[in-house]
Amino acid sequence: MGKLDQKVAVITGGARGIGREIALTFAREGADIVVADVLGMEAIAQEIRDVGERVIAIKADISKKEEVVSILDATIAHFKRVDILVNNAGVSRNATLMEMTEEDWDFVLDVNLKGVFLCTQAAARHMIEQRYGRIINIASIAGLVGAALPRIAANYAVSKAGVIRLTKSCSKELGPHGINVNAIAPGLILTEIHYSSRSPKEAELFREEEIKAMPLGRAGTPRDIANIALFLASEDSSLITGHVLVADGGRT
Repeated sequence: MGKLDQKVAVITGGARGIGREIALTFAREGADIVVADVLGMEAIAQEIRDVGERVIAIKADISKKEEVVSILDATIAHFKRVDILVNNAGVSRNATLMEMTEEDWDFVLDVNLKGVFLCTQAAARHMIEQRYGRIINIASIAGLVGAALPRIAANYAVSKAGVIRLTKSCSKELGPHGINVNAIAPGLILTEIHYSSRSPKEAELFREEEIKAMPLGRAGTPRDIANIALFLASEDSSLITGHVLVADGGRT
């Protein structure tokens, strides 16, 4: 018996990195999986089938309401319910405050914050009817302490601060309907976004500086975050809602 047997989980940004690891971890624990991403998802879908669970992959831009609605419509049509939503999809565009364009600002806020709102709203409509749900938002320690280049740009930090406040607000509104809403705030996790948003030299310098500031002395992995997400998705955390679980090796 897995911890998520007979559950249906929707995971945004599930094609790679943290989202991919969460999808695989949930599948190993018995959940049927819906992976939504703007990237190709053939590889992760096959990996989940190899685990032995059912999966559908949907290409969608979560900053667009009609595409978010299509994710949930497909989930209900295929699996008849949605039990878990992991709002993992995220982007970054690095620039100093004075060099940042309006497009840079809007793009990051639209995906990282508006996308979480749209997905939460769409999933909650079904969860309210079920009187059950688990919503897990992937935030960042940047949303707790702020950030500035050369580490992390302000638009990313602001978007994640918004996710944290949205988490707490939704937990109050949705709690009476049997829906738990929590967030995970990772520190340095070595995924594609860490390297793709920086030059190789900048990425390595950032990694070294962050690790020096961590009492545990190591960067996090996608598996670290997936294990926390599993806890928050399972009945082990049934009394926890509105919580932001920081996973940063003691950085903050």
